[in-house]
Amino acid sequence: MYLRWAERKGLEAAVLDETEGEEAGIKNATIQFSGENAYGMLAGETGVHRLVRISPFDQAARRHTSFASVFVIPEVDDRIEINIKPDDLKVDTYRAGGKGGQNVNKVETAVRITHLPTGVVVACQAQRSQGKNREMAMKMLRSKLYDLEIKKRQEETDKLDETKMDISFGSQIRSYVMQPYRLIKDHRTKFEVGDVDRVLDGDLDPFIRSYLMAKKTKGKLTVEPDEDAA
Repeated sequence: MYLRWAERKGLEAAVLDETEGEEAGIKNATIQFSGENAYGMLAGETGVHRLVRISPFDQAARRHTSFASVFVIPEVDDRIEINIKPDDLKVDTYRAGGKGGQNVNKVETAVRITHLPTGVVVACQAQRSQGKNREMAMKMLRSKLYDLEIKKRQEETDKLDETKMDISFGSQIRSYVMQPYRLIKDHRTKFEVGDVDRVLDGDLDPFIRSYLMAKKTKGKLTVEPDEDAA
């Protein structure tokens, strides 16, 4: 469905990983979408999707309910540029400690730099000149700010992971019912479409549009239980 949607939108879609189910179908799949507003349009698809149909693998032709958990995350640019503004720095000089040699304990060669926006403090007194100590301190500061940015991005990723929903009744955001009637319903916006085949063939724009509009007007959406979940 999502590959067909990407084809309709003119987006690039590449299957990065796929694991087949033990009996049939797909157990897991990872797809990369590339194109304008790809993440913005697909972000609302995160959640549990429920499919109700007559299973083609059941000889008794009984009605089966299946769940699929969809999780959409943005691709993070791993290029981190550390731009340090001079106005964001507080530079202090002081006399270096230790045994020292010529000039070490006589003049303020040691340097302490405080990055005001983050509160990160670095200091260096290993070199004989203030200029070299400042240069080394700036390298230390860049390294610490880089590490801080890495941790910040990891925290953002962890927050995204926490939004994953359990695969169970009552947690689905959308139901695709093919038996005993045909209807696709989004439980957050109450938007419904009766042409199931068209949606499964990639016509997701009406659902995406209704979600984005509802989110813009209401701010926060809730998922209500499906009356047909039993």
